[in-house]
Amino acid sequence: MKANGPFIEPLPSYGRGRDNAEGGRYSSLIFGTNLTDVVITGDNGTINGQGEPWWKKFRAKQLKYTRPYLIEILYSENVQISSLTLINSPSWNIHPTYCRNKECKTDIDPYFCSNVIVQGITILAPVTSPNTDGINPDSCTNTRIEDCYIVSGDDCVAVKSGWDEYGISFGMPTKQLVIRRLTCISPFSAVIALGSEMSGGIEDVRAEDITAIHSESGVRIKSAVGRGGFVKDIYVRGMTLKTMKWVFWMTGNYGDHPDNKYDPKALPVIQNINYRDIVAENVTMAAKLEGIPGDKFSEICISNATIGLISKAKETTMGTVQMLKGFQVA
Repeated sequence: MKANGPFIEPLPSYGRGRDNAEGGRYSSLIFGTNLTDVVITGDNGTINGQGEPWWKKFRAKQLKYTRPYLIEILYSENVQISSLTLINSPSWNIHPTYCRNKECKTDIDPYFCSNVIVQGITILAPVTSPNTDGINPDSCTNTRIEDCYIVSGDDCVAVKSGWDEYGISFGMPTKQLVIRRLTCISPFSAVIALGSEMSGGIEDVRAEDITAIHSESGVRIKSAVGRGGFVKDIYVRGMTLKTMKWVFWMTGNYGDHPDNKYDPKALPVIQNINYRDIVAENVTMAAKLEGIPGDKFSEICISNATIGLISKAKETTMGTVQMLKGFQVA
C-alpha cells in the first residue's frame, strides 16, 4: 500500500480523519460501501499491509491524511470476513462501519442473526506499531467476532460509534455484539476496549471465553467529557489473563477530541457493566476505575474474579481497586 491515494472523505460520525485535522483519509486496501452479501475469505491466505513506511511517516508527522485500514466495509448488509491472516496493517485492520440488517429484528439473539461475522482471523503486527487495532466494529448492529488470534500495537478489539458532537449527531449505536473465543496479545493496550469514540452509544455487548497474554488491560471502557452517548448492558464472562497491568480499567478522562466544538455538558452514561468468572495472574493492579465528577458510572458488578498480583504489589485482594470521584459500584 503506497501513500498516493485514492483519498476519501472522513466518516460523518467522526468529523475528520482519525490521525490528523486535515479531514481526508486514504482509502483502505479492501474497501466497500452500500453492499449486500459480502464475503471476504481465503484458505488462511495472507494480506500484507506493508505498514512500516506508514508507521514511520505517522511518527514523524509527515502524513497529511489519515492512514488506510486493511479492510473497511460501510453501510452494508450481511458481511462475512473469515479464514485470513492479516499482517502489518498501516492502522486498524478490520473496520465494519454503519452495517445493519434492516430485516433483522432487534430482539433476536445475535448468535442467530448476525449482520457482520468476523471469524477465524489471525492478525499480526509488531506490538510497538501505532494504532494497529485488530477488529473495530463501529456503529454496527448484530455483529459476531469469534475464533480469532490477535497480536497488535493497540486494542485487539475496539468497539466504537462516533466521536463527540459528530457521533452524537449521527446517532447510530453499536449494539448486539458478541465476542467469543479470542486469544490476544497487546502489551500497551486493551484486549477489549469500549470507546473512546462511543458518542453514538454502545449497548448489549457479550464477551466470553477470552484468553490474553501480556496485555495492558483485559477490558477497558474509555470515555470523556464531551463524548455523550452511553456504554451499557455489557456482559463479560470467562476470561483467562496472564501478565496484565490492569484487569479492569475504566477511564472518564480520555480527553482526545476531533476539535474544540464539543459540548462540555455532553456526559456519557456508563451503566450496567458485568464481569464474572475471571482468572488472572501476574497482575500489577486488579482494577483502575476512573469516573467523571458529577456523572457517576453506575451498576458495576465484578464477581468470581481470582486475581493474583505480582510479588512487589502491596495488596493481594480486590482491595487494590482504585476508587476515584464520580464512581459507584453496585
